[in-house]
Amino acid sequence: MDIEVNDVLVMKKAHPCGSQKLCVLRAGADFKLKCLNCGREFMTPRTKIERKIKRIEK
Repeated sequence: MDIEVNDVLVMKKAHPCGSQKLCVLRAGADFKLKCLNCGREFMTPRTKIERKIKRIEK
């Protein structure tokens, strides 16, 4: 998958705050993501995230 910094990922399952949109802050073997609703930043493995993406907004 071609995911770059500043892309917005729309996920199949919502973040605990209720938002499904996450912004990519860092891409590599791990992603650093930021929730666009509550502002929480977190790191997660690429393989885990790629399975849960519904669509990518550039």
